[in-house]
Amino acid sequence: QVQLVESGGGLVQPGGSLRLSCAASGIICSINDMGWYRQAPGKERELVAGITSGGRTNYADSVKGRFTISRDNDKNMVYLQMNSLKPEDTAVYYCNADVVRIGREYKYWGQGTQVTVSS
Repeated sequence: QVQLVESGGGLVQPGGSLRLSCAASGIICSINDMGWYRQAPGKERELVAGITSGGRTNYADSVKGRFTISRDNDKNMVYLQMNSLKPEDTAVYYCNADVVRIGREYKYWGQGTQVTVSS
């Protein structure tokens, strides 16, 4: 099996920064796309940022210029650097990875980490 474990969430004041990390472990041949999603109370889960195995990135308009996604392919990790945080960034953040195992691609999710932006 494959597990994704997020870390780095917490409480931060508006304008502050946080760095989320996600580690993938288990039987992994390779990982294609990785990404971060978030879900605020009463809202649907939305894509925050994605990154391909080659390093190509995409971002939600609401976080462009403030968030940066990166990955370490050797360590099977993905990161989300969040700067200039706003109260509307408050949500549970989930890591996602498209993992190749035994010739097939499977989508895995982490358990989520809470990010709260409040004064």
